[in-house]
Amino acid sequence: MNINFPAFLVLATFVTGAIWALDALFFAPRRRAVLVSSEGTAGSSPQEEEKVPLVVEYAKSFFPIILAVLLLRSFLVEPFRIPSGSMMPTLLVGDFILVNKFAYGLRLPVLNTKIVEVGEPQRGDVIVFRYPEDPSIDYIKRVVGVPGDHIRYAGKQLYVNGKRVERKPIGKYIADGASASMTGAMRYRETINGVSHDILIRNNGFNRDFEFTVPDGEYFVLGDNRDNSRDSRFWGTVPEANLVGKAFLIWMNWDPVAGGITWSRIGTFIE
Repeated sequence: MNINFPAFLVLATFVTGAIWALDALFFAPRRRAVLVSSEGTAGSSPQEEEKVPLVVEYAKSFFPIILAVLLLRSFLVEPFRIPSGSMMPTLLVGDFILVNKFAYGLRLPVLNTKIVEVGEPQRGDVIVFRYPEDPSIDYIKRVVGVPGDHIRYAGKQLYVNGKRVERKPIGKYIADGASASMTGAMRYRETINGVSHDILIRNNGFNRDFEFTVPDGEYFVLGDNRDNSRDSRFWGTVPEANLVGKAFLIWMNWDPVAGGITWSRIGTFIE
């Protein structure tokens, strides 16, 4: 079951804030008035006698915390976990990443309505977006085509606007733990729009040739693990309205197979 965490945060912020506000405006003054009118009868001060309901105490404690998390997560940075190997070798299974939420404009939580224009995805950006076929699922891929670009993928080679995207062989990929299945694939250093990053290709792996012109307001994305990624070659482009943000940092890695932290990946910037 997918939990709509932004909606939960908005609801929790509203409920705790409303409880706190209603108590401050209506119920707390009444409690104090009752205590003042009976002051001295119990031999103690109003401050000693006044008892704030437990639900109000909880609301006052949690409201600022929940509000801070909502604002931080909605407009600044949001953490994500990488569940699959489609972006290997850039991102591995078990990577925990941070995503810049304002790189492509500020959006209202839940509604996802853009309220401030900031920037647009560029070729080479690693982006998180809501999967077009099921917006409740977040995907992460690399932008290779922006609006108006002609994209061609043939013989495991990428072409943008008729030009072959440069790539240089590095050697065979060697990995362990959850990434061991891709050991033996060829590793290449690809450069697109001045951004260099590594990709994986299996010479005997699945191949899907593709040719497409990117419509206005949409983006063509590929996984860096080219033979093990369901991306724009299969389900089409990413609408601008589905953008979540730009991935920029690996803050932790927990290898689910090795069962431990990969310390060398902590603090790695995403190319």
